[in-house]
Amino acid sequence: MSNTTILRNARIINEGNEVVADVLIKNGRIERIAPQISYDGRAIDIEINGNYLLPGCIDDQVHFREPGLTHKATIASEARAAVAGGITSFMEMPNTVPNALTQELLEDKYQIATRSSIANFSFFMGASNDNLEEVLKTDGTKVCGVKVFMGSSTGNMLVDNEDTLRGLFERVPPMLIATHCEDEATVRANLAAYKEKYGEDIPVEMHPLIRSEEACYRSSELAVRLAKKHGARLHVLHISTAKELSLFENTIPLPQKKITAEACIHHLWFSDADYAEKGNSIKWNPAVKTAHDRDAIFQAVLDNRIDVIATDHAPHTLEEKSRKYLEAPSGGPLVQHALMAMLEKMEQGKISIQKIVEKMAHSPAELFRIKDRGYIREGYFADLVVVENNAFTVTKDNILYQCGWSPFEGHTFPYRISKTFVNGNLVYNNGKLIEHSLGERLMFEYPG
Repeated sequence: MSNTTILRNARIINEGNEVVADVLIKNGRIERIAPQISYDGRAIDIEINGNYLLPGCIDDQVHFREPGLTHKATIASEARAAVAGGITSFMEMPNTVPNALTQELLEDKYQIATRSSIANFSFFMGASNDNLEEVLKTDGTKVCGVKVFMGSSTGNMLVDNEDTLRGLFERVPPMLIATHCEDEATVRANLAAYKEKYGEDIPVEMHPLIRSEEACYRSSELAVRLAKKHGARLHVLHISTAKELSLFENTIPLPQKKITAEACIHHLWFSDADYAEKGNSIKWNPAVKTAHDRDAIFQAVLDNRIDVIATDHAPHTLEEKSRKYLEAPSGGPLVQHALMAMLEKMEQGKISIQKIVEKMAHSPAELFRIKDRGYIREGYFADLVVVENNAFTVTKDNILYQCGWSPFEGHTFPYRISKTFVNGNLVYNNGKLIEHSLGERLMFEYPG
């Protein structure tokens, strides 16, 4: 099989521009971009027919559940769903079982992905109240960052010891610290109050009041304050409130920022008005909050106070999500439909396709300093996505998540993903996965 591919007549969206051109891919990388490419050697020609060609999305926050929680998902299953959604690279969180709190356990996850992931991959090192010295062994050229849960999570991963937090922010730099920010004391007090009112049958509509605006702001403000004091690189994940936006700036270019923020699809799409219909299927931590919060977060994406769009993909089984509120886990599957969801917002005139590409490909690459990815550039890896203006309805039959459900089930998006290339390999083509290749470990330009 030829290791050379030419994409013909592609409508390329890259670095704020739109051009129609051919793209020559050789040995997994983009060798040439030109209006018309002539090639004398053996090559596979693929006609793009003027459809959009985007750089592959880079999702900086997923939970693929392996090891230990493979009844929900595996790295292999969710990577398949990701490439079907135009996500060619992912960064996965450490709250698997066992938690990735040692270098050996972290490397175990890399080995699983090396054997099974159709998408490119990286994994966060986990922090706990008592593993700081282990965290400091992390190689920043090979690992995307350190994850700190400053709010309740699973296992031994809640970091609420003030000395530990101070040590992380003081000693981890220049590696990136990514935080889940919800103040645990506030959440517990709120939960106790709602249990007093409702007993064990709290309505799911109370979720954004239990995991409240104040809980989010207190924790995010603390993280920002610590980062500023110690000069740390801080990335605050899944911003869910308008109030938190005051903590972030848009006055300097992203490569110069030390404090950055992420918005997730569910916080850009849903509001608390949707709990009545969607119930636990939109129960996330931090919670989906008000329409005002949603709209403010969307505006912050547009004006660059928020730097990237991600998914926080976190699948659970339907049986688990069907339990009553207090027993149902938080999280839901999103990687297959995230890009299509944002393209619908483009169709509605709320965001440009250039801004979508910036927030879902360029900016994650810049923020994490990923080597040779996130752009359609000569010399870069050929991680590419073809998008067609052709309706796609989410059904049980086309959902690729192992959990088998989606909060978007029954929804029709105006655009669909028609082809996805990972390292120059066509891995998804018009609804079918092509599993003859595997993704690669992401590498990083370590600033130290």
